[in-house]
Amino acid sequence: MSDCLILVDLQNDYFPGGMMELVGIQEAAGKAQILLNKFRETNSAIIHVRHVSARPGATFFLPETDGAKINPIVSPRGNEIVIVKNYPNSFRETSLLEILKSGKNNNLVICGAMSHMCIDATTRAAFDLGFNCVVAEDACATRDLNFKNKVIRASEVHASFMAALSAPYARVLSAQEIIGSGT
Repeated sequence: MSDCLILVDLQNDYFPGGMMELVGIQEAAGKAQILLNKFRETNSAIIHVRHVSARPGATFFLPETDGAKINPIVSPRGNEIVIVKNYPNSFRETSLLEILKSGKNNNLVICGAMSHMCIDATTRAAFDLGFNCVVAEDACATRDLNFKNKVIRASEVHASFMAALSAPYARVLSAQEIIGSGT
């Protein structure tokens, strides 16, 4: 297994009934849970990242709400680190870099939400900081986007961002490929 699993923003507001439901989030969280269980079995490092909205006018991940809590399917255990962030990049104004350096974690497996926002920002930042990154593509989810009065389907958004990350920022693999390769 890789040195550290980073689960980004797998929070209730992205799930059915939440304020910003994502396409395929339950399936993606199921794959993230498989990775999480494998990392737990091997006593590998695990970091949960939780977004709390700090910008005026935010409509989801609001402080002190159930929507901002990590979804039970990937709930942290007592010894797992939880980092709270306020920006898409999980490194910005958080202790993530220091924690990874102190644990000598050079290889990261990244999964969560949203593919086009926090997964993209976090992966690019990690690469720029010198980490070896693997993105678990089937353990990530996003939503439909609108651009110039055109709807871009979540599957297209996701595929485009996974393709963009696949070189040079990360190896983009399925959860099963990650487990099977011992990455």
